[in-house]
Amino acid sequence: MKRASAADGLDLYLPVSTTRPAHALETALRAAVVDGRLPVGTRLPASRALATDLGIARSTVSEVYSRLAAEGWLESRVGAGTWIAGFPRQAQPAAKQQQSPPEYELRGGLADAGDFPRSQWSAQTRRALSEMPVSAFAYAPPEGVPELRDTLAGYLARTRGVTAGDIVIGSGFGDLLSLTCRSIRARGGKRIAVEEYGHERHRRIIAESGLDIVAIPVDAEGADLAGTKADAVFLTPAHQFPTGVPLSPERRRAAVEWANARDALILEDDYDGEFRYDRRSIGALQALAPDRVVYLGTSSKALAPAVGVAWAVAPPDLLPELLRQRNLSGVTPSGLHQQVLARFLDSHEYDRAVRRRRATFRTRRELFARLLAERTPDLRPGGLAAGLQCLVELPDTAAEERTLAAARQFGVALEGLAGYRAPGGDPDRAGVVIGYGAVSSARAARALSLAADALANGLSY
Repeated sequence: MKRASAADGLDLYLPVSTTRPAHALETALRAAVVDGRLPVGTRLPASRALATDLGIARSTVSEVYSRLAAEGWLESRVGAGTWIAGFPRQAQPAAKQQQSPPEYELRGGLADAGDFPRSQWSAQTRRALSEMPVSAFAYAPPEGVPELRDTLAGYLARTRGVTAGDIVIGSGFGDLLSLTCRSIRARGGKRIAVEEYGHERHRRIIAESGLDIVAIPVDAEGADLAGTKADAVFLTPAHQFPTGVPLSPERRRAAVEWANARDALILEDDYDGEFRYDRRSIGALQALAPDRVVYLGTSSKALAPAVGVAWAVAPPDLLPELLRQRNLSGVTPSGLHQQVLARFLDSHEYDRAVRRRRATFRTRRELFARLLAERTPDLRPGGLAAGLQCLVELPDTAAEERTLAAARQFGVALEGLAGYRAPGGDPDRAGVVIGYGAVSSARAARALSLAADALANGLSY
């Protein structure tokens, strides 16, 4: 194999053998175009330069260039050079030809970052850079920078009722979920219960930690732990994802009693806890049993995933193992982002960002409720009291499949309830999750209208 470095500075990796150089060069160039290593418009080395670099005859390179130009892969102009023109339609892989990205993103659990408060974040970044001592530019402590941990403690107590605990900062929700599950496994835990509907990615993270997963049913009162044998449970009490039901007061008390009886932990994903529309926010479950609950939250829905900061409020006896797992991972969140977020919270810009998004999401969910009532009065959206999505339950899985097929035809990305179901969950319950958080404001009305049309199509026989 030879590496070509053109006289004009372009460096190409082209695996060319000496036995069949023309065939090898032609194959290598096609592959480089298809996989994107040579984008359209890239100017290739002159035939003489490439032949010299590869140690093959110039006539061989000229032959390959001519053949690929004739097929539409290259474009050559005498005296000007040779460029990548693309690749012929008949040469595209089937998957490439069939790909058609949806125009509207309405999957659940996603938020539009288009309204990110750039100027406010920029102002707090400048403030952090001017106030941070030199020592703050070193590696951040494994538990997180003190400024953010202190500010978060006040914010979570004020807005979510979270009581005193040990705060650990992570680079994202998945990061802290993994650390927590690995800590449970390191302390001898073997099984964790999860709600029968939820993020499949979270279940993968849990499984990778070495814990066995058992699904628990979810009904109108939320998750039901009765009779469950596990060392921990992963819950979304404020707004079950994706069905939207909050954990009832009776089930909250039952969860704490279950944890005490089994000497188990509760992992509380405060999903959508800040986005409630019908009444005062439901407080965190952690306040009922701070010695049994690991409270997990993130800034990704209120601000944007790119901020890359999440937090866990852990019982004191879990902290040493959490920090050990943090050190083993070799990853710590950006200290600078933590400093900026601390000031963003302290200045109440975070509160204002949440309120703006809350108003936006409330308007969208009200719009979708009206559209659905107009198009399909037999259907009722559930979970509209909070969050970034709702669930429209359907009579059977066939209606779910028809709805998703219609949505694809309309250019709308939706996901059915089956996509959130854990192994062991109810296979007969059907529905479609409508996420109204990710689509931009300019496109929201059109997207939600098409989603209502897709549901109307799904009910037709």
